[in-house]
Amino acid sequence: MSKFSHLDEQGRVRMVDVSAKPVTAREAVAQGVITMRPATFDLIKSEKIKKGNVLETARIAGIMAAKKTAGLIPMCHPLPITHVKIDFSPLPDTHSIRIEAVVRVVSQTGVEMEALTAVSVAALTIYDMCKSYDRTMAISDVYLLKKSGGKSGTFVRK
Repeated sequence: MSKFSHLDEQGRVRMVDVSAKPVTAREAVAQGVITMRPATFDLIKSEKIKKGNVLETARIAGIMAAKKTAGLIPMCHPLPITHVKIDFSPLPDTHSIRIEAVVRVVSQTGVEMEALTAVSVAALTIYDMCKSYDRTMAISDVYLLKKSGGKSGTFVRK
């Protein structure tokens, strides 16, 4: 079993010291899917949800979440994020919306958690704005698609 980097020799939780790591450009891309009833999907697409423009609100929420990840995930480092992009792909066949987040930083540690948090909060925002229409919505398939930069190099999900 590999050694967990967030535990010291006595098994106590610690934040990893990245001060000796080189500063490099890093990027992470994550995705998530929210599935809903056909009528809810149509209301979002036609911008007829009473609370306002669902996808633009979710985009803002995702960007804000990426920037606040260190305050949510205990061992995450606060990072000087240089770019966050949130895109939505409506999937009419499944009445779903695919959410993709791209996060970039020039730092000593990566932004995978920031991209995953951005996707998750964007999906939760869609749920929140539409729950009075549809409480059956389901958030799924939240995972890292790729990451680049740093000592471990590039990862691409197959």
